[in-house]
Amino acid sequence: MVSKKMKRTQDSMNSRLKLVMKSGKVQLGYKMTIKALRKTKAKMVLIASNCPHLRKSEIEYMAMLAKTPVHHYGGDNTALGTACGKLFNCSILTVIDAGDSDILVSSNKE
Repeated sequence: MVSKKMKRTQDSMNSRLKLVMKSGKVQLGYKMTIKALRKTKAKMVLIASNCPHLRKSEIEYMAMLAKTPVHHYGGDNTALGTACGKLFNCSILTVIDAGDSDILVSSNKE
C-alpha cells in the first residue's frame, strides 16, 4: 500500500520531469550518465528503483566524486521511461540543463 504523501511526491516529480523533457536537456541511459558525470556536465541523476545494485552503487560513487545530487525515483524503469514520455524502459536519467523546471531546487528539499 502506497501512502498518499509518497504518491504525491512521485506525481510532482513526474510533472517536473515532463517539464524538463520539454524545456531542458536530459540524457537517458547508463553510458551517457557515466560520460556526463566524468565531464561534470550532469546537474542531477535519477535512478529507478529496480536498477541493479552494482550499477546503482557505481553511479552513486561517480556522482559523489562529481558532487552531483542523486534522486532515487520511486517507480521502476518502466515508470521512469513513461514519465519521460518515451515508449521504452529507462533505469538511469541525467539532467544536464533543467530548463524552466525547478527539479534541481525541489529535489534537494525532499
